[in-house]
Amino acid sequence: MTTQTVQTAGVTAMPRVNLMPPEIAEAERFRRLQMAMGGAVVLSAVVVGLLYQHAHSGISDAQKDLTAAQNQHTGLQGKLDSLSSVSQTFAAVQAKESLLSQAMGNEIRWSYVLNDLSYRVPSDFWLTAVQATETVADPTAATTTPLTPGALGTISFNGVAINHDDVAAWLDSLAKEKGFSNPTFSNSSEGAIGTRTVYNNSTQVEINSSALSHRFTKAGS
Repeated sequence: MTTQTVQTAGVTAMPRVNLMPPEIAEAERFRRLQMAMGGAVVLSAVVVGLLYQHAHSGISDAQKDLTAAQNQHTGLQGKLDSLSSVSQTFAAVQAKESLLSQAMGNEIRWSYVLNDLSYRVPSDFWLTAVQATETVADPTAATTTPLTPGALGTISFNGVAINHDDVAAWLDSLAKEKGFSNPTFSNSSEGAIGTRTVYNNSTQVEINSSALSHRFTKAGS
């Protein structure tokens, strides 16, 4: 127990007496310290709990995203597998189109050629025979008639004209026809139809690449 006397400005105050044993005061301070430490521990636990919950939520969201990405990948892989047959079919079609283009690249549609030619026959000239010959596949092989380099074949005509000018008009028509080149005159002999004099003649023309149909050739190839 302690007794203190306080004097202020000449006034003597009443003495304060502390009757609490020092051990009790020390125990009280220790209890307050324990309470403060306990509060800190509780606060720390709350903070740790909140951090754990936040981290767990982040992991859960990440797991959902990963699962969604895996499902999407599986779906896309399934679609890709289903399209593999389409890709194979497309490749097979391309290969067949290439073979067709090679096989039919030099096609001449004779029905079109002869139809166009029918419009060029002069009025006083008519055909009695037409014979077309394409070149053989081997360019080194011998042909019965030497051709201009690049020529694809020949067409020979037998015709009848009223006069020689009609034969010249026929040769001029051949020269103007697309796909024809080098029209030539072989012979002309005088004949008769009834009492009318006519001229039997033979002509020939070469076929060039402009006569090709190109219907099996893709644009740009």
